Amino acid sequence: MAPTDNERPKYVLISPCRNEAEYMRETLDTVLAQSFPPSLWVIVDDGSTDDTPKILAQYAEGHPEIRIITRSDRGHRAVGPGVIDAFYAGYNAVNRGEFEYICKLDLDLRLPPRYFEILIGRMEADPLIATCSGKAYIYEDGELRFERHGDDMSLGMTKLYRLSQFEAIGGFVKEVMWDGIDCHRCRMNGWKALSWDEEELRFVHLRPMGSSQTGILTGRMRHGFGQYFMGTGFPFIVASSLSRINQRPYVIGSLAVVWGWLKSALQGKPRYDDPDFRKFLRKYQWNVLFRGKERVLREMEGKRRP
Repeated sequence: MAPTDNERPKYVLISPCRNEAEYMRETLDTVLAQSFPPSLWVIVDDGSTDDTPKILAQYAEGHPEIRIITRSDRGHRAVGPGVIDAFYAGYNAVNRGEFEYICKLDLDLRLPPRYFEILIGRMEADPLIATCSGKAYIYEDGELRFERHGDDMSLGMTKLYRLSQFEAIGGFVKEVMWDGIDCHRCRMNGWKALSWDEEELRFVHLRPMGSSQTGILTGRMRHGFGQYFMGTGFPFIVASSLSRINQRPYVIGSLAVVWGWLKSALQGKPRYDDPDFRKFLRKYQWNVLFRGKERVLREMEGKRRP
């Protein structure tokens, strides 16, 4: 027998957004049509100048579970720390004692109908899963293609967390690569961070990952800086970039990531101020390079479950 609404764990969505009028209706419609809908959906309008406020008002009028928070216009789209700052504007407005799960959800997605039902069901079955997601696909030349994400990460555009474990790792860092640091911190604590590429968990990312308001190469360089900030070593960033050399924009996209790392190193930019974390990350990355990610994760799983 399926659990009733009163028996199901409660989850809250928090969606920072800015100028999402082009995409947001699909996200709004597919979330509201979920087989297991959220108890609360806090949408933080981070100073939109397009039709985003009008669209949000239309949806909120007929859906009491949607709560809108409006912030002033900073004059530009701020990725990384700006997005997380907007996320926390919503997070701090929530009575978190009412919820067991929380999800940072972007408004440029098309979700499958049982997305949250399946993910939360798997987290209920395995308390070691701290954060998880499905996999993102994008349209290229009229076809859906995999955006290529590692299975050891939950995706930043739809990052579902067990709330107690989210708070235990200290939440999100307000810097680029926040969505990698959190997953590695989960592993440091002996928990799982993962994503599944399965039909019922595949969603459409309407804006390509790593793109930027000033161009996709800027987004790739930003990713290189984020990896540098997180503590990724140069051999790993080169190997990772080479593995994606056949991903658009071909070759130059991978070079932009490496240059973003090198430029940050040459400029002596600060790194994530947690030596223990960086030591853990480097060890994990070296093991992945020389022994393979699947084997490393399998051995970590064995240590969790002797």
